[in-house]
Amino acid sequence: MSEDIPLKHKIALGLIPRIGDISARKLVAHFGSVEAVFRESYRTLTNIPGIGPGLAKYISDRSYLEAAEKEAEYVTRHNIRTYFYLDNDYPYRLRQCEDSPVVFFFRGSCDPDSARILSIVGTRSATSRGKELCERIVGDLAAGHPDLVIVSGLAYGIDITAHKAALNYNLPTIGVLANGLKTIYPSIHRPTAEAMLRNGGLLTDFLHDALPERNNFIKRNRIIAGISDATLIIESGLKGGALITADIASSYNRDLMAVPGRPDDQWSAGCNSLIKTNKAALVESADDIEYVLDWKPEKSKPPVQRTLFSDMSEPEKLVYELLSKENELTIDAICRSLDMPVHKLSPLLLQMEFRGLVKFHPGNLYRAT
Repeated sequence: MSEDIPLKHKIALGLIPRIGDISARKLVAHFGSVEAVFRESYRTLTNIPGIGPGLAKYISDRSYLEAAEKEAEYVTRHNIRTYFYLDNDYPYRLRQCEDSPVVFFFRGSCDPDSARILSIVGTRSATSRGKELCERIVGDLAAGHPDLVIVSGLAYGIDITAHKAALNYNLPTIGVLANGLKTIYPSIHRPTAEAMLRNGGLLTDFLHDALPERNNFIKRNRIIAGISDATLIIESGLKGGALITADIASSYNRDLMAVPGRPDDQWSAGCNSLIKTNKAALVESADDIEYVLDWKPEKSKPPVQRTLFSDMSEPEKLVYELLSKENELTIDAICRSLDMPVHKLSPLLLQMEFRGLVKFHPGNLYRAT
């Protein structure tokens, strides 16, 4: 069971020098467990195909275990959620990517494994047209898909526009960072990042004190591409991070979409090229995204009337009022808040779900309808 693996070892697996996420998985598969990787001798490691003396030296050194232990203490102290690739709640989209992080860290209020996730990226030098298109598309998507999660990289331009638009339309939004959770980069986006923690979150596979180094941005792009159903490019030159993300999304066989621009617009040259070479679907509106992804807009549901409270039992009223106040909670959190044993709460929630009073969501979360 993944839950039995010490957090220190989960983190350490991703810290072994010169061992990437793919090789780390192979090591665990070879030895049969995560803990076994850290018990094997240098001599044994040298006999593994593809490892050799050089990598065996790094693996058997074990000095990275100290950093892993400090990180485990930090994430525990700050209530940071840690996702390990063998965990049951590891996002299924990332699980499909062979180079996804063996471990990543998340702070926030939403589920990174939500039913519908869209990544939106683009140039840092966004034009007013690009920003307006981004805001309009996000707003129109929000009207039909209130549970949609918008993912981007918290960078200047299209990234931050997508995050702000999601927040404005009450959509959860996740920022994938090229640094640790201790740092917000660029710092000017801190207010937006703090708002995202309340409706969305921040995600990274770097240690909490890691700084935003150049190579980190390329590495974080694989998470942006891998954690979502599709990636939308809004304004991009012929080179840049957005096109790198597009290439990665294509390698994952994920849907790729791009907003076209004028032929002489340098900030649309990348998008136009993706469309012209049939690498990306042409998108001009939210309707186009719904068509490409076969997303049918949710029909608006009438709000639960206050008269319905007269039909609720007292325990049901307590649960409904708590979920209405907190937005979403796990069954354990409800038990603690109401001091109600799980053997009584579980059938109560099931009955409320049948009656349309609450809804169960991925991540073992319940919400009031």
